[in-house]
Amino acid sequence: MRKPIIAGNWKMYKLVREAVDTVLELKPLVANANHCEIIVAPPFTALKAVADRLEGSNIRVAGQDVCEEVEFGARTGEVNAAMLRDAGCSHVIIGHSERRQFYGETDQRVNQKIRAAFSAGLLPIVCVGETLQEREAGQEHTVVRTQLGEGLSGLTATDLSRMIIAYEPVWAIGTGRTATPEVAQAMHAFIRQFLSGRFSQAAAEGVRILYGGSVKPGNIKELMNEADIDGALVGGASLDASSFAQIVQYIG
Repeated sequence: MRKPIIAGNWKMYKLVREAVDTVLELKPLVANANHCEIIVAPPFTALKAVADRLEGSNIRVAGQDVCEEVEFGARTGEVNAAMLRDAGCSHVIIGHSERRQFYGETDQRVNQKIRAAFSAGLLPIVCVGETLQEREAGQEHTVVRTQLGEGLSGLTATDLSRMIIAYEPVWAIGTGRTATPEVAQAMHAFIRQFLSGRFSQAAAEGVRILYGGSVKPGNIKELMNEADIDGALVGGASLDASSFAQIVQYIG
């Protein structure tokens, strides 16, 4: 039985005080949410302050990115996995479409970052997804297959059991345009089938696959009714504690 995950990616929003206020408001709203795991991903500057306020709660903290270099060294502007762990993170988002689109993140670098995350005991949330142009050209399966194949290259079934996959169609991120539950389910099923062939059926059945792309309180329940959708990676709607809490409490 795969326990659902609701994760909120705050992207480049919130100063430290705002981030702290948000989680202090969120905590009591989701304190009884035992049906799913809850994760928030604040900006780097707010990680420690947020993690400190969430200590002992049912909300975990994720970094939004990580350097592929494990060792400390001369990498100005980078944050390694040990630093994220030290700041209170248990998870880290890797390969988000915005990192791929704006900062040239490659599948090979995604692979290196996954390994770096493992080195510090972090659980990677590995993002894959196609653009609108790729979907309209009928290339969505090819794109996602390549992202998974190269991003997970050389990893084992044990490694897969320590990560989360997030399918985020780029055309649905921040656009208000959400993949229908049927479209999302079809890709999630494809991802699970690919993982079954690459690793094993048991490993694929155990991995949790989240949907990301304009998830809101109004569509989460319908998405979660699909067999292979195991949660959500929420963007804009996670910035407001009340909105995010409604998504977490989708079973209500």
